[in-house]
Amino acid sequence: MSKEKTARDAIEGLMAGYEKLGYVSDEQIATALFLAQQLEKPLLVEGPPGVGKTELAKATAEYLGLDMIRLQCYEGLDEAKALYEWQYGKQLLYTQVLKEKLGDLMEGAATLDQSMDKLHDFEDVFFSEQFLQTRPLLEALRADDGIVLLIDEIDKSDDEFEAFLLEILSDYQISIPELGTVKAKKPPLVFLTSNNTREIGDALKRRCLHLYIPFPDAARENTILQARVPELDKSLRTNVVDFVQKLREMDLKKPPAVSETIDWARTVVLLNMDVLESDFVKNTLNVLLKFKSDIESVESELPRLMRESQNPKQQNPKQQDAKESGAAAE
Repeated sequence: MSKEKTARDAIEGLMAGYEKLGYVSDEQIATALFLAQQLEKPLLVEGPPGVGKTELAKATAEYLGLDMIRLQCYEGLDEAKALYEWQYGKQLLYTQVLKEKLGDLMEGAATLDQSMDKLHDFEDVFFSEQFLQTRPLLEALRADDGIVLLIDEIDKSDDEFEAFLLEILSDYQISIPELGTVKAKKPPLVFLTSNNTREIGDALKRRCLHLYIPFPDAARENTILQARVPELDKSLRTNVVDFVQKLREMDLKKPPAVSETIDWARTVVLLNMDVLESDFVKNTLNVLLKFKSDIESVESELPRLMRESQNPKQQNPKQQDAKESGAAAE
């Protein structure tokens, strides 16, 4: 069997395996996952909020049977919260104990230099493993059997934190001044997600494979709902998807994400709806939309949206008028 066929089978197997877990991928996503595993490179996943970037890491951990460690990024995140910090309270308690035993420690020291030498022997005890508080990045490097490491919303962190990550993402190791270099026993499978709130630095991007997940088209979103909300009627599922797709065509502050489509589909099931009625849609727009201005914009267009989502082949009236005007001009 050729290597090309083996790789193709592996990619198709990934797509099928993830779908069984409720995550509907496509060939591009499955190929990126395959390459990230084979090349042992981090995967930078970008795209709008709610398209399944974080869920991809979770599904990967479940698919591979690995634990997942998640580091949520935010402005001001530093190595003390991401990598390690020293347990100063424990060190202080140790200092008190040391004071009580100081006489015993100094026994046999006849000169100041000898006393300093004895104290120097105990200096590094304060910065040893027993006083070390590990954080997500160090825990991932120390995992014995491999692990999925999710560095979520990296775009919310600072440039300084990006620079700090470079050694970890290049060599799966980190240098701790007091302890030396810690190298991963088995490289973790790293996912970095970004909602594109700021541009990620070139140095970080060079160390990663890149995957962009856009909003899904109607066919894929329909498949996602079939996997995540199987109790939803097929025709009603199609109407839900068509309505959400229409919303994303509007000039909204925050278009509904896939996660919100799933929530709305579950709302349809929970309220035992047989069809999408105008009153139901109006009363549950807050499930899909998170800004009052967006809800008001959709409410003003609701009759048209309802008509088009229930008759998806029907053209937008503006498009139809433009087509007729063009025909008349000819």
